[in-house]
Amino acid sequence: MSTFFSGEEDIHYGVTVSSVNEPCNDMNEFTEKLKASLNNWDQNRRRAIWFKVNISQVQWIPVLAEHGFRIHNGVGDMITMVRWLPKEEVSRVPIYAHTMVGAGALVLTSDGSKLLTVRERYRQLPYWKLPGGYVEPHEDIAEAAIREVLEETNIRTEFEGLVTFRHSLRAVFDCSDLYFIVSLKPLNFDIIKQNEEVEEVVWMDVSEFLNHPEVHDMNRKIVKKCLEDRKTGTKITKEVMSHPITGRPQAIYSVTSFPVRDI
Repeated sequence: MSTFFSGEEDIHYGVTVSSVNEPCNDMNEFTEKLKASLNNWDQNRRRAIWFKVNISQVQWIPVLAEHGFRIHNGVGDMITMVRWLPKEEVSRVPIYAHTMVGAGALVLTSDGSKLLTVRERYRQLPYWKLPGGYVEPHEDIAEAAIREVLEETNIRTEFEGLVTFRHSLRAVFDCSDLYFIVSLKPLNFDIIKQNEEVEEVVWMDVSEFLNHPEVHDMNRKIVKKCLEDRKTGTKITKEVMSHPITGRPQAIYSVTSFPVRDI
């Protein structure tokens, strides 16, 4: 049995220990191993020390708390605790994710006369809106909008551009909320609505939508903005590039001008 926890080092000179990868059921052994590891990490000038604890070894949590760890986040069966080691520095540990991300879809016919709209089933008051929902973990914003439209309406679409986004403070779970509106081109027009969440789906005349008493002002503004961009030949386009550190794909959105006939 090793004297220290191995963990995985990160680019910020931190260490992450997983109870799944390095299990320890004997709490006396765990405590001694933790003390030795903390001393070793401190001597080697490690910074943030993270312990990812599976609920099968929840007995680790009070011992970690006694040794200066605090709960950082919890997802599913994992609770993550952290301790900042450098005594001469203020903690640089970021707080956990605090912003929800949603994607709405603005699906217009090619002539701009009709708009795909939905009315949700579980609402106290009638309300017409754009199809959409929350972006899933590891999901691209445009892909989320395409998925939501297909799930709610059976309309297949492809990405045209980003229209705008809304930033709300202290929304669900007291988190901030980012709602991105994506312009999508319809590839079919036969609606099959999702019964679980959607009460009604229609291709509504844009003029009717803009004057409908059951449409929120925000949605009216979004549609007007999209129509304005079509007239001026403006799009917010997406370019996929590699992240400079992880090498994973990342989307860069930027305003681009096009001839009006191409929009």
